[in-house]
Amino acid sequence: MKETIINVKGMVCGGCENRVKNALGEIEGVEKVDADYKTGIVKILANENIERKAMEDVIEDIGFEVNG
Repeated sequence: MKETIINVKGMVCGGCENRVKNALGEIEGVEKVDADYKTGIVKILANENIERKAMEDVIEDIGFEVNG
């Protein structure tokens, strides 16, 4: 397993956290997602073969901005 940390801009509430968690959780191989709207940090625990870009694209597709 590999942990990926992504900084996300635009999460303003618990509902935003849930949207991010649910969207990333749909990716095959993702085991766990933690999102914190206060810090903008999303931690993803997933199989080694999932590319960071694929996770970032999912976040952007639901209306949030990947920061850095």
